[in-house]
Amino acid sequence: MSTPPSLAPMSAAILDSPSVWRPPELSMRWWPVFLRNLLVWRKLAIPSLIGNIAEPLIWLVAFGYGMGALVGEVKVDGTAVPYILFLASGSVCMSAMNAASFEALYSAFSRMHVQKTWDGIMNAPVGLDDVVLAEMLWAGFKAIFTTTAILLVMLALGISHSPKLVVAWFVLVGVGITFSCIALIFNALAKGYDFFTYYFTLFMTPMMFLSGVFFPLEQLPGVVRTVAAWLPLSNAVALVRPLFMDQWPADWWLHALVLVIYTVAAYWVALGLTRRRFKA
Repeated sequence: MSTPPSLAPMSAAILDSPSVWRPPELSMRWWPVFLRNLLVWRKLAIPSLIGNIAEPLIWLVAFGYGMGALVGEVKVDGTAVPYILFLASGSVCMSAMNAASFEALYSAFSRMHVQKTWDGIMNAPVGLDDVVLAEMLWAGFKAIFTTTAILLVMLALGISHSPKLVVAWFVLVGVGITFSCIALIFNALAKGYDFFTYYFTLFMTPMMFLSGVFFPLEQLPGVVRTVAAWLPLSNAVALVRPLFMDQWPADWWLHALVLVIYTVAAYWVALGLTRRRFKA
């Protein structure tokens, strides 16, 4: 059966248009976009850092020293540790998640939708894939500043002096990238800033309380514990907390693999949804 003449151009256009789910088209053109974000951020670097650091430190002081005086010690894999160390190792992962998510949501949405910065960038020989990659890496880079400052404060307070904190820093870099990819999915779907309430209320807030940040996962019901074990924040905490205790994490490869799968899958979905939004 031949295609009607009126439908022939439409069919040809559909066949010729590339799929939004095609593999990422990567190049080094992401670097100027990343550098542009860095140069703009330098003007507001200090207020930005204070805002990202203040909240986790408040959590740490209020719960670590306040509740820690009541709780005393918590058992982690049979080892008793001070509650403030338990909380610090979880809250630094939470801080990496929050810093990357805020940048990949509010700041990226402002550049994409409100200020139309992405449209201006793509008038140059820079593709949408390069812009999305730059935004993902930039959000992860912002998380590095926050987690580094928090780690330095924890060292100053004497919460942990483990040499393995150097390894924890590299893990936190990966955690920031993972959550920047996840947040970019919601950025691609958002019509306005109010949409991000769903991300924080339905995804981030429950995960903070189900990932072993404030209390051991062993205290959760069996079904909830099984689900929580596959959350990205749970796996991040499972990698970082033993390093704070000067131990190597058990089954580190499994936790790292879960984070890698989340990162790759979320980046691919975010890129595909962003391409569909821009019809690229």
